[in-house]
This record gives sequence, C-alpha cells and structure tokens, in this order.
Amino acid sequence: MQSGVEVGMTLNYVIDSSCSKHKDLPAIGMAMEQPLTYGEFHQRILALAARLRDEGVGKGDRIAILGENSHNWGMAYLATVRLGAVAVPILPDLPEADVHHILGAMRPKTLFTTQKQIEKIYELRRELTGPIITLDDHEGELAVVEVQTFSAYLQGAMEKFRAMPEPPVFAPVGEDDLASILYTSGTSGYSKAVMLSHKNLTANAYAGASLMVIKPGSVWLSILPMSHTYEFTCGFILPLLCGARVAYAGKSPTPAILQKLCEHEKPFAIFAVPLVLEKIYKKRVLPQVEKSGLLKLACRFGPSRRLIYRKIGKKLCDFFGGNLQIMGIGGAALNPEVEKFLHEARFPYLIGYGMTEASPLIAGGPFGDKTINVGSTGKPIPGVQVKIANPDPETGIGEITVCGPNIMKGYYNDPEATAAVLAADGWLSTGDLGRFDDQHNLHISGRSKNVIVLSNGENVYPEAIEHKINTHTWVVESLVVENNGQIEAWVYPDYECIDEATAGISRSERQSYIEKLLENLRLELNEQLTKSARVSRIFERREPFIKTATHKIKRYLYSGGTVML
Repeated sequence: MQSGVEVGMTLNYVIDSSCSKHKDLPAIGMAMEQPLTYGEFHQRILALAARLRDEGVGKGDRIAILGENSHNWGMAYLATVRLGAVAVPILPDLPEADVHHILGAMRPKTLFTTQKQIEKIYELRRELTGPIITLDDHEGELAVVEVQTFSAYLQGAMEKFRAMPEPPVFAPVGEDDLASILYTSGTSGYSKAVMLSHKNLTANAYAGASLMVIKPGSVWLSILPMSHTYEFTCGFILPLLCGARVAYAGKSPTPAILQKLCEHEKPFAIFAVPLVLEKIYKKRVLPQVEKSGLLKLACRFGPSRRLIYRKIGKKLCDFFGGNLQIMGIGGAALNPEVEKFLHEARFPYLIGYGMTEASPLIAGGPFGDKTINVGSTGKPIPGVQVKIANPDPETGIGEITVCGPNIMKGYYNDPEATAAVLAADGWLSTGDLGRFDDQHNLHISGRSKNVIVLSNGENVYPEAIEHKINTHTWVVESLVVENNGQIEAWVYPDYECIDEATAGISRSERQSYIEKLLENLRLELNEQLTKSARVSRIFERREPFIKTATHKIKRYLYSGGTVML
C-alpha cells in the first residue's frame, strides 16, 4: 500500500496491520447500525486517499475536519495521513470566531464538515479554495465553493479504486512526519496549535493498549468528540489497534438514550469525562441513600457501606449494558468522593492523566493494580518518564515534567511558546502540580497558574475546595477565586433541585432559601479548611461557567476575582 518500507510507528502501518489481521471482524460504525468490517474500512481509506492525492493533496498539505463523530470522520482522517498530509481536527463545539481563526491559520486544501457546522464557515466560503465535503451527506449550497456529499465523494473514489489493476501506491510516510495539528481547549488562555507526529500518537496508543487485556471484537462505545486527543487516541486508534469495534453514539446522549445504546451494544469499554460519573452519582446514587434513613445510617460504617455500594455498583454496570469491563475517566479531575464510591462499588473504572501536548496519556493504571490509591492517576504509562521538578521539601509537590515518544513536536508557528514548555532535551513542563506516593502513583494537585498564594505563604489549591463544594447534591459546579487577599467561591446551583425544594413559596422566599443554602455551605466548608484558607463569601451564579471540550472551567475568563454573571 506504500512505497518504501513503512515503519511500525506510523498510523498507516497500524491500520494496515490491524486491517490485515482482523479483515473480517467488525471495525467501526454508528451504534445500533451495521458496522464496516476492517477489510471494508481499509478499502475506503485507500480509495479516499487515492482520490485526495489525484486532486492535488500531498505531503504536508492540511485537511480540516469539522464535524461530529462518525466512521466517516475516521475515514477522512486516516485517508489524510495516508498521504503524509496533516489532519486538522476542529472541536465541533467551538464558536464561529474560533473556527474562522483556525481555518484562516491552517488554509486547508479540503474541509470535511457537517450540516450542523456548515453555517460557521459561510463567511469564509470565498477563502476556501478546495472542496467542502459533508460527512453527514448534507446537500446545502455555499456560493462560490463546491460542496459535495461524503457518500457521493466516496462512491466516485471506490469506483476508481475497484478499476485499478493494482492497489494504489503512495509516497512513504515516516514515524516522525507530522500527522495532526490540534488546537487545545485549555483553561488558561488562547488555544495553541499542537503539532503531533505519527509516532506521538501511535506510541501513546500502544502504551495505552498495554494497560489491560483487550480482546478482538470487543465493543467500544464512543461518546466524546474525536477531535479531542483523549478520545482520538484512547477511543479510536487504541481499539482499532487491538481489533475491537468502535460504535459511535451520535449526538450527545441523554441518560435514557445512553442506557438504550448500552443495552443494545453491551460495550466492553467507554471513555468519559468525570462529569458523566459525577452526574450519575449525584442524581442516582446519593438520592437512593439519602431518602432512606436506614441506608444513610448504614453508610456511616465501612463494611455496610461497601455492601450497599457494591449493590448499587452492580446496577450501574447493568445500566451500561452489563458487559462493561473498563470505563476510562480523564480530561478533568474526578471528584474524590465520587471516586471513593466507584472504588467501594467495585465499578470497573480507570483514571487517566494527560494533555494534548502528550498525545495525550501520561499516567493511568495499569488496570487491576492493587497498589493504586484512590485519589491518584496511577503509574506513568510504559515508555513515558515523569519527574517532579522543584518539589516542596514538606509536601513533595512540584511541577510535573514529562519525557517520552508521545511528546509533541511543538506549537505550530510559535517558537516562543514552544521553548517555554519544551526543553531541548525533550522534557515537557506540563504546568500541572503533583507528587508521587510511596507506590509511585502520581497525584495531581492542580494547575500551577491556579494556585492561590496567601499572604502567610500558604498555597491554596482551588480545585480541592471546589471538589468539596461540588459533592452537595444541589450544586452543579463551582469556582474558587482569590479577591483582594480573600478566598471567594461562586456556585451554579442545580435549579431543578432548588425548584423541587421551594415549590409553592414566593420568589423572595425562594431567594432567601438559596442564600441560606450558600451560607450553610460556607460554614460547613470552612470547618474542613485551615483558618487562613477559609472561604469568606459564596455567591450564586445563575448560568453555567464557560468550559472546555472536556468540561473544565476556563478559569482565565474569571481571574482576579471577577466572575461575570
């Protein structure tokens, strides 16, 4: 399929090898629909690549993918890198201005998109010189620019592919060649364009695959955006590497839809962000316990609590189809109380830590390791070195630095930003603070930019306080900030919960009820904090905070104690 010798650390080699080994196994498709086999998937990738090449796409050219998850998305990506071209995945939730910025900087030769996204590019139609292909077969029109449906484009490619006397031959692609440019959705400022090579991505997928036994044919239900490195590496390349089947949920599933999909697909694995598990815990687990005085009393004692939690954990596994062997949790920090429940319920979860610049996985598992402590992210993954820079002599906390084959090539067209985080010897400064425990498990304390340094020199980690606040059933999310030397918190309440509790009372009484909740929360919270770190005020926020693709609050928007209502 390639001229020259293809190295095992390219995405092309991974796909060629897996499709050859698992040719007749189901590979990829939408949930509850007939999937493509590995053989069919491979043919379509090669045919698409040949057509893109014939239309002038070559090594180093950029192709943008702006759309929701689908097997067509995966085909477009793998056809792009087959040519040595560079895929530019764009998060579908990004606003129009950000999409314009990315497309303007990347100048892609081709754009794959969907009906939901196409309005974002209308103003750019005269600047996009190549074809626009709709992954969901939307047949809309954009003046000046040619719009084609994916099905028609693929059909033309397949017709030509089948007429070829020999499989197409492409220019060789090396493991150090650029595969993708991804714009981060970070919490601390404007997005940066991360350059990832073939080896960055495949090395991370191989390492991830070693964390547990994965059988060919196992089903992986995909619910996170493929345009985020977390889902791309762990939920796309990794299962394909192992001969598993990827099933896409489609739109963001509600609990009812998710339950229906899981009942049908009976997934082996799901990758999720903490918000999914935290919502289930607060909406389904805590109410079961708190509505029964007997259960609430029993949960105060370890043995009886564990027994109750295991029964709930069994029901939770049944909710996810009854065959769930692993739920990967990453992209943001999991609330410690929720993790304690998952651990005692014997729910099959695995915490991972990473960042886009590391393709993304840095630490996690391995699955089943009894030495992994609750609250940690497990061990550094195979092949990746992690060191704590300048650790505090008392706490052992310092900046997490990382080195390995998964570390990015740098930020696109930004040598200053690259030099600020990537040393000449390949060590990446993550900007995260953490420590190792005695079992060499990595514990994350928070972002170095988020740490609040009090006048007495004490470091306060706002994330730890937020976790305590967020355990309350009537709290959706919170943000802790420093304002003129004092710690303050903003809370976005669960208004469904508030409405239920205040039904039939006046508006002013309802507001008084909320204010009392906030004050009682502050008093309870401060009992758990050191005197200097206590929260002086807690305010009500009446709309959700602006967040990243993995549901982390974009803190830089709320710095300096200013939280916009």
